[in-house]
Amino acid sequence: MKYLYLIDYWVPFPASEGGGLITLIAETDTEAFELLVNEKQFDDRYTDRIMERVVNAQKFGLVDEYESGILEAFTT
Repeated sequence: MKYLYLIDYWVPFPASEGGGLITLIAETDTEAFELLVNEKQFDDRYTDRIMERVVNAQKFGLVDEYESGILEAFTT
């Protein structure tokens, strides 16, 4: 089963002026973490904060099969 994750952006103020929301599909927290770590658009200085945000994310079970990946990333 795959899940839709709604993840709060992990870069602290003032580096990120308002935060953000990342929406992705993954089968496990580990897969979600790997998708985020491997994404070039995110600041890699804060990688140590990502797993906490993934674990605490809102997760919604998906009925149909979807490909894992980042759907949308709104960050400031």
